[in-house]
Amino acid sequence: MSRPAPSRCFRKRLIAAFITLSMAGSAQGADLWTIAQDALDNDAELASARAGFLATEAARDVQRGTLLPQISVGANVSHSRIYSSSTQVQQPSQGQPGESVPQDDTINSVGLSLDAEQALYDPTRQAQLARAEREIDRDAVSLDVARQQLLFTVADAYFEILRAHDILSARRAQETAISRQLEQARERFEVGLIAITDVHEAQASFDLARAQRIAAESAMQVSFEALERLTGHRYDSINALDDDIPIVPPEPGDREDWVTLAMDNSPMVLMAQAGIEVARSQVDISRAGQRPVVSAFATYGWSDSDRTGTNHSSESQVGLRASVPLYTGGSTEAQIRQSGFALEVSQYDFEAQRRDTIQQVRSLFTRVNNDVETVEARHQAIVSNQSALEATRSGYEVGTRNIVDVLNAEQSLFNAIADHAEARYDYVLGLLQLQLQAGLLGAESIQAVNAWLSEEESVSLELPDEANDNPVMNIGERPRYPS
Repeated sequence: MSRPAPSRCFRKRLIAAFITLSMAGSAQGADLWTIAQDALDNDAELASARAGFLATEAARDVQRGTLLPQISVGANVSHSRIYSSSTQVQQPSQGQPGESVPQDDTINSVGLSLDAEQALYDPTRQAQLARAEREIDRDAVSLDVARQQLLFTVADAYFEILRAHDILSARRAQETAISRQLEQARERFEVGLIAITDVHEAQASFDLARAQRIAAESAMQVSFEALERLTGHRYDSINALDDDIPIVPPEPGDREDWVTLAMDNSPMVLMAQAGIEVARSQVDISRAGQRPVVSAFATYGWSDSDRTGTNHSSESQVGLRASVPLYTGGSTEAQIRQSGFALEVSQYDFEAQRRDTIQQVRSLFTRVNNDVETVEARHQAIVSNQSALEATRSGYEVGTRNIVDVLNAEQSLFNAIADHAEARYDYVLGLLQLQLQAGLLGAESIQAVNAWLSEEESVSLELPDEANDNPVMNIGERPRYPS
């Protein structure tokens, strides 16, 4: 059942009674779903995760290629010159020494070779291909982690702006109200109705309210910068959260049901589980180093030269090649131990992630349920503080209350208004964070929350008058990989 929430007219009367909100505009603003789509298209970190996933897929194709036929062709052309000299020996009867005869020969030759090899049994390469497949599974889940986290980050940045806007509105109204109390205190002091201490009390409260308003303005200015970082765009305004949103407990209503959903769907848990399979594949690679490798090969060579008396020649060969590692200095056994310990690390990491997810889901489920009660209590606190302020003012007029009582009552009222805004946004973000931890945060979740926004009321971000030409905020053109 939906919990009662203060009507829009009621809340606006409380604040409009003190100040006209300058930050609410009539122009239609961007909604959460529009901004989320911009972030999915332009966020640099998500784009990096996509590119990393494609790189992992390409690595799988690299490993697969090593198990397919390997064919290479080679050719050579050479020009050589051979210079030599020899001594011709004369017959002894002639009585003359031998004569040196030079020889100069120039040879041109060409050659062509063709080599082909096909792995028949190569356990190392097969295990490497299996690891590449497991890495794709892991990185696919990692990409889902990045996508869900981005959706939550966008929602968090969006509602932080609305939170800052509501708090700033309350602080501005508070400053205006206390300013009027300060003026009345000065007037009453001048005619001798109150002591100077009451004026000092009003001045102190006004200074505090002014400091709180300045801090709220700073928070408002900082909050909208997060959207620009995520999307690369600036928005003139965004739609406000409707006052009549359904504040209900999460469904399913049992905490352990959410834990079961998280164990089945949480991308963080699934990614840690995929990491175990990657580590197990590495163990298989290390063990494969002890097994033989068998391949078939075929070669063909042809050569020709213009040396006198030499014709062209060709040679072909077909056969099997096998190798068995006998001794590797102990490195193979060490690699097996190393990958075994790495597998153990991944198993402990999975268990740690599983426990952390269970704890997070249970805590968030409890927090969201508490937020449901908190919103109702904060709403009732506004009503109670409004009544208390009116009674305190009446007592002040007849002299039974002093100005400190009035100032405190006004402070309590505006704190209650700010706390109610905080509770509403805590509920919305807590619900989205619960879905994030359970692995259920997707486009449907954002669209459901987007339906809670009011198209009739938008919040101006009061952006500085500067062009959005900062290249740091633009993801830019897609990088081109070398062809």
